Amino acid sequence: MKQGIGYLPEDRKGDGIVGDLSVRENIILALQVMKGFFRPFSRAQAEAFADEYIKLLEIKTASADTPIKSLSGGNQQKCILARWLLTDPKYLILDEPTRGIDIGTKIEIQKLVLKLAAEGKSVTFISSEIDEMLRTCSRLVVMRDRKTVGELTGEDLTQSKIMATIAGGDEA
Repeated sequence: MKQGIGYLPEDRKGDGIVGDLSVRENIILALQVMKGFFRPFSRAQAEAFADEYIKLLEIKTASADTPIKSLSGGNQQKCILARWLLTDPKYLILDEPTRGIDIGTKIEIQKLVLKLAAEGKSVTFISSEIDEMLRTCSRLVVMRDRKTVGELTGEDLTQSKIMATIAGGDEA
């Protein structure tokens, strides 16, 4: 975190959210860790941070005090994204950020990824959905068994070339 890296894990319930904490507490968690737990944010600061990102990411919640575990999967995912955006990272690793969420939230997250990239943030977007990768990536690396088997950019970013790379690796 101190190096400006944020990580949204594939398993949001197991590795992302802290289910018994509120939406607010989950959003400020990374920034609080960076500041130090012995120097807590005031209630007003924490509320301001949470309110800003609840509005920015359109997180649907009754209040910032709502336990995060009671939110939909997509809204939980947005809270984790808010957590990392609050730290103003230079580099974000998003591992399957749209898996298991509704199509509307999926599109919102994809638009946010494009906006972050346009603002100069580096984003690694990991997905098993080819059409999603085509909508969000300027460069695509295909991996198999933890090894890179191909890299596509520009005009090579087509479904057929991606499929050929997946099927044949370097021979494509």
